[in-house]
Parts: sequence; structure tokens; C-alpha cells
Amino acid sequence: MPEYKIVHYINQFFANIGGEEKADIAPEKRDGVVGPGAGLEGELKKSGITAKVVGTVICGDSYFNENLEKAKKEVLDMIKSFSPDLVVAGPAFNAGRYGTACGTVSKMVQDELKIPAVTGMYIENPGADMFKKDVYIISTKNSAAGMRDALPKIAKLSKKLLENEEIGTSEEEGYIARGVRKVLFREKNGAERAVEMLVKKLKAETFSTEYPMPDFDRVTPGEAIADITKAKIALVTSGGIVPSGNPDHIESSSASKYGRYSIDNMGETAHGGYDPTYANQDPNRVLPVDVL
Repeated sequence: MPEYKIVHYINQFFANIGGEEKADIAPEKRDGVVGPGAGLEGELKKSGITAKVVGTVICGDSYFNENLEKAKKEVLDMIKSFSPDLVVAGPAFNAGRYGTACGTVSKMVQDELKIPAVTGMYIENPGADMFKKDVYIISTKNSAAGMRDALPKIAKLSKKLLENEEIGTSEEEGYIARGVRKVLFREKNGAERAVEMLVKKLKAETFSTEYPMPDFDRVTPGEAIADITKAKIALVTSGGIVPSGNPDHIESSSASKYGRYSIDNMGETAHGGYDPTYANQDPNRVLPVDVL
């Protein structure tokens, strides 16, 4: 049985280099496992294959997304130097820039190196919506607390990709649905299966459609305001803009509460998902009260 070579792509946080203050570090490569790579390698072995994480490529989230073309080339060259059989990116959970980077790296590896790649993200990560049709993205929880749940699923799917086994449905394998339709032969024809689903629905029993319809998020607009000059207007933002000193100690990641403030003292940001430098200089760059 061959020993498969795996390369792991992670960001500065999971490499234990630092948080947002180190998000601008340029790509670097290291031999062997770093951070969650140890758990990944263990799960790959549990899945029944001989596999080794031969290298880890690390890049800061800000650097990757702000220097995209340069970063893509640097990261790809580093991955290529290990001659891997498969690349695992992340998982990124609900970190948006990390998810975008993981999706970009995975697609790039598939398209240019012609080898399989697997990543993992929370369903609401913007990277999931961007890349779910192109790469296999294991559905994860929204924070790194879901690492133990994610790695076995990533390892299981990696094994199938490495050994050219048939990939099951998203429900079976745990990846985010890709919108791919396959022709399958069933024991019963479509009419029989449709009637069976209808009977289950009428009985309030659990059933699964073979062709889920898209879920369009429709919001009924409020009634028109007769006199805007007398209206009280609330502004809502997820950009993390808070009064100077962040008096309610709103967390910079996976915040557990909301704040309600006057716009007279919007002094800084409590958001950990982007470089806060320019937002702290002028909060209107995130919550544009001046333009509104």
C-alpha cells in the first residue's frame, strides 16, 4: 500500500504565529505537521490509509486576500515543492477571509496541479458559497470548537479521493451540497417515488426530496414612512463599530451579544475579521453615518 503525501494549508492563527496582528505575514512552508495537522494525520491513519502530512503551507489571511495573484503563485509553488497526492485546506469554520483563501487554494490545486483537495467551512462562511460548486467543502461548526468533529469527515473524504472511490451524496459524506445532478437507476420509477413522498408528507412523516428547490430569502418591506423628517432611524451593522473603549466588551469573534449605542461616540471597531486600522481612524468607513 503506498504512503500518500498530504500538504496542509493553514493561516497564521492555526500555525500559532498570532491573531489579527499577524494576518499580514507572507506565505511560508514548513516540513511536517503544524497545529491541527497532527490531528489530521491521525484521522487519515484511522481511515485506513497510509498517509503522512509531509508539509504545511502557512499564509496570513490579510496577505492572501490583499495580494491575491502574488499569494496564489507563492502558495502554489510551495505546495508543488512537496509533490503531494492531496491538499487539505483549513478547516476555516466561520472565518471569512480564511474561508476564501482555503477555497481559492483548493480550486487552484485542482485546476493547476491536477490533484484532489478538500477543505472545511461553516455553511455561512462566504467562502462556502463562492467555492461549493468547485471543491469539496466539509460542513463544519462555526468555530474551532468543531475541529474534532470536522477532521474525521475530512479524512474520510480524503481517503475516497486518494483511492478513487465513488463519492456519495452530500448527506452521506458530510460536504456542502454542490448542486450537481447525477443520473441514477432506481428500483422504483419516479411516479412511485413521488407518491411515496406524498404519502409520507400527508402522514407528517420524515421524507427527503430528490430535487430540493432553492430557498429564496424574501423579506416583506415595511410600510412607507409618511414624513421622514419625524422618523426615528436605527442603523444596524455587523462591522463591529462600538464606542471608544468597547464598554460592553463585545467579542471580536463569534460575539455573544449585541450593543445599542448613540452615533455620537462611534470610536473604534471590535471586529476581528479584518484589519481594524482604518476603521479605528474613521468609523464612517464601516458604518457610513456621514453618507447616510
